[in-house]
Amino acid sequence: MTKQFPNGFYWGAATSGPQAEGRFNKKHTNVFDYWYDTEPEAFYNQVGPNTASNFYNSYKEDIQLMKQTGLNSLRISIQWSRLIDDFEKNTVEPDGVRYYNAVIDEMLDQGIEPFINLHHFDLPVALYDKYGGWESRHVVDLFVGFAEKCFELFGDRVKYWMTHNEPLVVVEGQYLYRFHYPKLVDGKKAVQVAYHLNLSSALAIKKFKEFNFEHSQIGVVLNLTPTYAASDSKADQKAARIAELWNNKMFLEPAIHGYFPEELVEILEGDGVLWNATEEDLAAIAENTVDFLGVNFYHPNRVKAPDIAPNSVGAWMPNRYYDGYQMPGRRMNVDRGWEIYPQALYDIAINIKDNYKNIPWFVSENGMGVSNEEKFMNSEGVVEDQYRIDFIHDHLSCLHQGIEEGSNCFGYHLWTPIDCWSWSNAYKNRYGLISNDIRTQIKTIKKSGYWFKKVAEKNGIED
Repeated sequence: MTKQFPNGFYWGAATSGPQAEGRFNKKHTNVFDYWYDTEPEAFYNQVGPNTASNFYNSYKEDIQLMKQTGLNSLRISIQWSRLIDDFEKNTVEPDGVRYYNAVIDEMLDQGIEPFINLHHFDLPVALYDKYGGWESRHVVDLFVGFAEKCFELFGDRVKYWMTHNEPLVVVEGQYLYRFHYPKLVDGKKAVQVAYHLNLSSALAIKKFKEFNFEHSQIGVVLNLTPTYAASDSKADQKAARIAELWNNKMFLEPAIHGYFPEELVEILEGDGVLWNATEEDLAAIAENTVDFLGVNFYHPNRVKAPDIAPNSVGAWMPNRYYDGYQMPGRRMNVDRGWEIYPQALYDIAINIKDNYKNIPWFVSENGMGVSNEEKFMNSEGVVEDQYRIDFIHDHLSCLHQGIEEGSNCFGYHLWTPIDCWSWSNAYKNRYGLISNDIRTQIKTIKKSGYWFKKVAEKNGIED
């Protein structure tokens, strides 16, 4: 039996400028470029973003290869550090304009709908050095100027815009858990950055509305990790509630409802780390909510009551209110260290339906990273990644159930079309429907890519 998806469903994949393009002809550096230049040993096998997947040079061939895997849509990002020449004046780099026009036009020529994201962890390092990056209210305004330039240049052809990808990762990676440059541990700055990312999204949406595009929409991409308590005890349930506030609702609520959760504000204020805000900016957040939501989902978030009292002395961290919990018997992607729990995608679908206006949404990322995939390569050079097929099938099955029950999901994008550079993990884990030999940049469709094409053609999966 075939589980059919809605007519017009977007079968696609997602990548980003800094992870695919390489640094060719790029005048400015972003925070990851700079981090690699100054600390290459922080990256797996010391592989940085200089070449990445060579998409800057091979976008035509790559997009044509993606078409062979059945994609009818693709999410990419425009790099602030590639498009803009002067960040204060918003003058453009001609080669950046040429390049992004060419990529968008090639996608449309191949029948692939462009989904364009504006910020994917790639803040220009000059804006961090000068202003502290997203700590600065001025950088919020500069981002809005960059967004305006993108709408002006490419808005005639782009139907789907997104302001940020996974803003929570910027907060946690840069300011709490030290997995992104500048690797600080500063709760007060982290919370201010979270506020400014929400604000910058709202103000970019406000700017987008001024263009009055007839057939386009704007949203945001959030990494949602549904929270599951270890037990029904009051302590575990409270821990799960607070974890949900930080991990999901801190960005979900402003994006869709236009306000921050009251309980979260009370906690942050009580802990002395609440953001500085103005009435004018809070009004902008209230008035400029998203048209649709992108959801990146990889794994659930299981928590229990903390072993140490939340009011213990030490640096402020949001997880002082909850500890991670590892469920016995869980299914795992051991290479990545993430639990595999497709049921959570159904839970996300129903949560959006019941608590977030049943807003239109799509799965903007879902996938599994596996290391040493060459060991699964057959004699013809094709990676036999049945594990990826099983992973996608199981998640699509749960997503289908949510759609059947009324959730307004309009697409599924796998991370990623072609194996791409993945921040400090570089190419340790591979996610693509298409493999990439990074020594030769020869790209080959995997078994999952041929399977995905059949799914897209049928607009459904076999039960």
